[in-house]
Amino acid sequence: MTKAELVNHVAETVQLPKSKTEAVITSFLQAIMEALHDGNKVELRGFGSFSLRHRQARTGRNPRTGTMIQSPAKTVPAFTAGKAFKEMVQIGADAGGDTHELVAHQPRPFWVV
Repeated sequence: MTKAELVNHVAETVQLPKSKTEAVITSFLQAIMEALHDGNKVELRGFGSFSLRHRQARTGRNPRTGTMIQSPAKTVPAFTAGKAFKEMVQIGADAGGDTHELVAHQPRPFWVV
């Protein structure tokens, strides 16, 4: 699902104009990125948490030339799925992997009104 498809889906669900829905989703994502930039962890109960992970510097190999290269230490964003999210995904995986047919049969998530 692309951001545009997400905006369309949410706009239909909450019956708001697409422009307002896109502004809300963009602000939501921007707030998560700013919190991570400030070094904070973002927890959305039942959905998951966003955090930063620190990777140490390491030595790698260029597969084309075979020369050894140094990869610097860096900080990368990470997402850890919450319990409810994992359970919802697992229900679809247990039924053969085609989750599109199961959407109508699954209980509604806690965040849907």
